[in-house]
Amino acid sequence: MIEDQVPQIIQSLPARISDIVTPWADRSPNHPALVENSGTWTYRELASAITETQAWLVQSGVRPGDRVLIVCENCRAFVALLLALAGLDAWPVLASALLSAREMDLIRDHCGARRVLYTTGVSHLAREHAKRHGAVIETVKSLGPIGVGSLNQEVAPELIDSNPLNRVAVLIYTSGTTGLPKGVMLTHRNLLYLAAVSAKIRSLAPEDRMYGVLPMSHAVGLSVVLLGTLLSGATLYLSPRFDPVAAFASLQKDGITILLGVPAMFALLVEYAKSKGLASLKFPSLRIISSSGAPLHAALKVAIEKLFVGMVLYNGYGVTECSPTIAQARVEDPRTDVSVGRVFPGSEIALIGADGKPVAEGEVGELRVRGPHVMKGYYRAPDETAAVIDPDGWFNTRDLARLEGVNLFIVGRTKELIVRFGFNVYPAEVEAVLNTYPGVARSAVIGRNAEGVDGGEEVIAFVQPSPGSILTPEELAEHAEKHLSPYKRPTLIQLVATMPVTPTGKVAKDALAKLVASSTPSV
Repeated sequence: MIEDQVPQIIQSLPARISDIVTPWADRSPNHPALVENSGTWTYRELASAITETQAWLVQSGVRPGDRVLIVCENCRAFVALLLALAGLDAWPVLASALLSAREMDLIRDHCGARRVLYTTGVSHLAREHAKRHGAVIETVKSLGPIGVGSLNQEVAPELIDSNPLNRVAVLIYTSGTTGLPKGVMLTHRNLLYLAAVSAKIRSLAPEDRMYGVLPMSHAVGLSVVLLGTLLSGATLYLSPRFDPVAAFASLQKDGITILLGVPAMFALLVEYAKSKGLASLKFPSLRIISSSGAPLHAALKVAIEKLFVGMVLYNGYGVTECSPTIAQARVEDPRTDVSVGRVFPGSEIALIGADGKPVAEGEVGELRVRGPHVMKGYYRAPDETAAVIDPDGWFNTRDLARLEGVNLFIVGRTKELIVRFGFNVYPAEVEAVLNTYPGVARSAVIGRNAEGVDGGEEVIAFVQPSPGSILTPEELAEHAEKHLSPYKRPTLIQLVATMPVTPTGKVAKDALAKLVASSTPSV
């Protein structure tokens, strides 16, 4: 079992994430490592690009302990910058170019970036940020055009931990649905352990070809996709943005063997296939498809498995603070439901009730996690770190979950829990019902204080119709009435043309809450 191999896996980890390329550059120098539209790097070429980039960074004034913000979308230049910085013991601060100007500036200022670098060669959004910040576009050997911000002389480097595995490998800022975003400090040990065990779960080998569309500025794309692929000596096909036409073409032409995505991405694949009259597809090389990053609804799982003939859509769950995987459905144990599978090998979980005690088997509790993948802490936020990681190392996800045997089910967020007439309403349950109605692309449920009503909170639902579908709030309300208890039924339903989402494909419920505050949804 993989669980029995975890101690050996941890013991064999290299010191830094940048060290994963060298063994394959020696062993398989001509094997393709990174492929994108503009070209391919073999493992030898990737190793050379990292070395050249390190020399350029040092000349640019980057020191060990400096925070260097990378405004990026997936590309070879990003990978070289990331690994070169990590090899110098600088801190890569990863920020998707899709972030707004306000969000980007908050991250830049909070982390105290020594320099800001922009992957302008593949991203027009990165070019816009670079222009706004007055960055200079330089043509860097191996990397091509890179936006380079001015050197910040005012910041001091962080102290370097004596143990390389405990040094910060990356700083990733959470979406920050309320207040300022928090900088999650992930160590080399966090990421390498997660990458190595994830690769083991999927039996990744040099012959595998991973589709790299998940943003590598976020934890899944970074650890599971990028580092897991390179650690295995496999080939990663990079894509800065998801496009169903390009994805289908790559699955066929490139013989992709592993496809990892978020539910929104898989929903787009289903919609595209419908628009082309494709009832089923067969990709002989493809062996694993898996979803994570947001709740997977049963209707979408069924639709994808019908489209991808003979395939199972596996489900997983995690949070940035855990590098990110906490549970993953296993290839050897395919699920017909939407369980996120077994707890990640080498980690522990506990489900805690409102009384602070473990809940009985099968009951819902707040999920706590402990293991080698739990973050070092939030940057410059010791109080916030202490609020989520207790002295025994247990991280509070603030997610609600239950166990059925060894399999975990995510019920919802503690902060999203709606209390209606004294009863608990989990938004995910209401969303699952709404998503089964024909013509619904996706839904999102939030709570709203019901002033003057003894029920406490109202259940508010937002529904995005599928292209060409004609829906009314009334018919959706009738559907909910048939399948939900009275206290779980939405009080108000609003149809939206497009659901606001984060760069990782999660519904931005804070944006929906603002919409509720500023307007009156349809009844």
